[in-house]
Amino acid sequence: MRFTRVAGLAGLGFVLILIVANVFLFAAGFPPPSESPSIEELTKVFAAERDTLRLASAFLPASWLLAIVFAAGAYGVQGDRGRGEPWALVGLVGILLQCATFAGVEATRIALSSAATYDAGSVPGLWGLYNGLFGFNQVFLATALVGLSISGLRAGVIPRWHGNAGLVGAVLLFSSASTSPYGSEGANPLSLAGLVGWLLWLVWIVAWSITLLRDAGDRSGGAGAFVQGDRGRRGLAGSAGAAFEVLGQQRQE
Repeated sequence: MRFTRVAGLAGLGFVLILIVANVFLFAAGFPPPSESPSIEELTKVFAAERDTLRLASAFLPASWLLAIVFAAGAYGVQGDRGRGEPWALVGLVGILLQCATFAGVEATRIALSSAATYDAGSVPGLWGLYNGLFGFNQVFLATALVGLSISGLRAGVIPRWHGNAGLVGAVLLFSSASTSPYGSEGANPLSLAGLVGWLLWLVWIVAWSITLLRDAGDRSGGAGAFVQGDRGRRGLAGSAGAAFEVLGQQRQE
């Protein structure tokens, strides 16, 4: 199986895991970034839903691995076409930093669960740390969107609507990240923009994954056509050789 196909499947798996994990958390009552719950509400939900949080968090290491494989595939397919330019590297680095930063986000969320159970006095400080990390993480999402959108458009790998969607999502995510300090104790004032940017990020990854899968299929088909064409040329050459041999024998007779 070609690596581009593996990368395309990895991108789809990454999106699927994110959706499933967030459904678990929201169904259990964990507050979305657009809400500003009280410390008492936070303490209650983090203490009562520890098992749900652990289950959702258990999926995330796989999602980060899949994201890295996807990013390598998106970077590599542009290098294969002779356009492995710096913008593609910017996008790759953005996804790597996003994975590393979100590991800190999730670790802080697990720490919040333990604090809510055993040391409620530390919940406010950890909640502020969580909001800060979560908000600033959007910078790296925006970096990935900008890098792989511009490079994909310049290399002719992705259509214009796909690249434009990535750039719009990047603007929204970067704007939300810039106002994160004002939401450290509550809701980010541009949390809705961040949510729309995050949804565009998911759509963008799905579209990129489909592009990688199609690229792998096109190359496999091209290889098959080349083999068939080569066999046809050999057969034609063999037939021509046989015909000349018969003509030579007739002349000798």
